[in-house]
Amino acid sequence: MGSVAALTAVSGARAADAVVVAEPEPMEYVRVCDVYGAGFYYIPGTETCLRVGGYMRYDIGVGKGDYGGLTDVRDKLDALNGDTKLNDTYYKRARAAIQLDARSETELGTLRAYMHLNFDWDSRRTANIVDEDTGEILQYGDSFAGGTTAKMNHAYIELGGFRVGKTDSMFTTLVNNLYAGDVIADDMLGGYGPWDTHQISYTYTGANGFSAAVALEEGTDDYTLDDYIPHVVVGAAYTQGWGGVSGVVGYDSVYEEWAGKVRLDVKATETINLWVMAGYGSDDNVTRSWYKTWGGNWAVWGGGSAKLNEKATFNVQASYFENEDVTVAANVAYELVPGLKITPEVTYFSAHTDDKVKIDDGVGGFLRFQRNF
Repeated sequence: MGSVAALTAVSGARAADAVVVAEPEPMEYVRVCDVYGAGFYYIPGTETCLRVGGYMRYDIGVGKGDYGGLTDVRDKLDALNGDTKLNDTYYKRARAAIQLDARSETELGTLRAYMHLNFDWDSRRTANIVDEDTGEILQYGDSFAGGTTAKMNHAYIELGGFRVGKTDSMFTTLVNNLYAGDVIADDMLGGYGPWDTHQISYTYTGANGFSAAVALEEGTDDYTLDDYIPHVVVGAAYTQGWGGVSGVVGYDSVYEEWAGKVRLDVKATETINLWVMAGYGSDDNVTRSWYKTWGGNWAVWGGGSAKLNEKATFNVQASYFENEDVTVAANVAYELVPGLKITPEVTYFSAHTDDKVKIDDGVGGFLRFQRNF
């Protein structure tokens, strides 16, 4: 009975203690931010709008060229017997791309941070083993697939027209809206300009369709700055409902060369868009510089797109350089369901040295599956 009394006393003491229940914190639901377009939402507790996007892509290439298959690879079974048999095979790539876009309004304008990462798993061809003295190929390369590679395509900050960070050269993006045309092989045989670079730039955007920009760039690889004098790009564009006209000039401070491009876009009908572009650059010190990436002094490009129906669009592009390089690419971009596009493409090319000596030519095929989100 004494034990029961003791337990009763303890239980009574505990029952007398106040029970504290934590107040539930107010829940903040994710709010849609429609100021900057579809897909943005407010980061909870802030006035910053964020968009998370990207795409999944699968590419298959056959035939010849930069957008074809793997050619002249060593037959692995035949090599076991000491023979040299060469085959052609597929090129394949699986890519996962992630994009983050954060924006907010400040007293100095829109503050933006943008990032784009690519993760690739693809098939490649190893380099041939060549005799250093004679130049003879001792062993042809093998095909192999494996190994994920990561690449930062973009990582920059923008405020009121100013941009600092890593992105594509303004010499390429200002007149091309990133890509020359809507074909996959748009930059074949040197292309129309450089890509990855550190950049400090300013873009003025007027209310009447006029824009102008200037950029200081670092370059990459052999064109990376070797002193404190940067590469410089200046350009302007005028866009209206009928199309637009744009131009850009770039100065390579490493090799002291310059190049320029002009472009005309025309909206021929409600379903047909056409464009033509011309480039010219110096070659006093090097045949190809940071901005003049084509063979010879001058180059011309042209192309267009025609919407065949609600799901399919036909795209074509051709280019010709002074060194007689030629490329022609055509595809049909078909949106099977919203967000999933299938694009088969055929490319013809004829490649030459800068002295107009023919190196190679051929036809390649490319098939792309891409799911955007």
